[in-house]
Amino acid sequence: MKAEEFLKGRGAQYNPANPYLKQEYVAAHIEGLDEPMLSNSKTEFLVEHPKKVVNKVDSPDLGLGYSLNPYQGCEHGCIYCYARNTHQYWGYGAGLDFERKIIVKENAPEALAQQLENPNWQVMPIMLAGNTDCYQPIEAKKKLTRRILEVLLQYRHPVSMITKNALILRDLDLLQELSKLDLVHVSISITTLNEQLRQKLEPRTASATKRLEVVRQLCSAGIPVNVMVAPIIPGLNDSEIPAIIKQVAEAGASNVAYTMVRLNGSIGPIFEDWIRQAFPEKADKVLNQIADVHGGQLNDSRFGVRMRGEGKMAEAINKLFKMSRQKFMPGRQMRPYNYSHFCTKAGKQLGLF
Repeated sequence: MKAEEFLKGRGAQYNPANPYLKQEYVAAHIEGLDEPMLSNSKTEFLVEHPKKVVNKVDSPDLGLGYSLNPYQGCEHGCIYCYARNTHQYWGYGAGLDFERKIIVKENAPEALAQQLENPNWQVMPIMLAGNTDCYQPIEAKKKLTRRILEVLLQYRHPVSMITKNALILRDLDLLQELSKLDLVHVSISITTLNEQLRQKLEPRTASATKRLEVVRQLCSAGIPVNVMVAPIIPGLNDSEIPAIIKQVAEAGASNVAYTMVRLNGSIGPIFEDWIRQAFPEKADKVLNQIADVHGGQLNDSRFGVRMRGEGKMAEAINKLFKMSRQKFMPGRQMRPYNYSHFCTKAGKQLGLF
């Protein structure tokens, strides 16, 4: 694809083959098709009604808890997103399909309530959302995330949220009520302060300026906020670590953390195609440095290593992060959850007698 044909407003620039499909449509005679128009088609929303929406997290890198994703696929279009591979299980591609074919779980709030009523339910934080952003653009219309927060408040259940969208401020009232009971942690992801980089790296997300304002407003409302400087992409945004931590500290954040980029499965070729078009002069350097922190490979699935990387470059990034955190945010930490408030509808009814 020529530079002038770069798909603005999209992260991925093509749709790789889905390894789980035996057959699929391809542009066999590309000269006869309007490829850019075909590839940059409008976003579609596909409705699903799953019986179960909360899944237990079993990764040793993340600890105990649950994950709930009201949407599969994400219109934000972050090129590095690890969730891209999961879209293939639905029969779609990890590239453009991930950004333009969004699966909407319309019964998510009701399914959540049903799961919470299970007598064997074990109370642990539910990550909303651990896979795709629960405040991506369609949420403004569907309001599934808000309805989920209403259910969690009703049951007094702890929740952890992560987003790159300023739409979270719409639900400030619910977040404040949850915070009063120590039932909520919010993470805001800030990958770069460079707006030109963000527009290509995370094309449909809120700007860093807006995200910093979100941090300020949440903190002012008494809500514990963690900022994820994530992912760190060596050669692209690692030098910004001190500046980002300084600004989020000034905004009032309680904590800051980071993860290293990892390009597993189809994400590797999607990312390489993207960076060779978006930043051709940096492409080889960035790809080589990503491989350097993951044992010579772009992908890394090793528990205990994949989130931080290894080697001298990974150690230098870790040292820079720790020094910056100690300089700008010494002694800060997130308030612990309170699990004692949880109560089912059945439990409330028994309490009447």
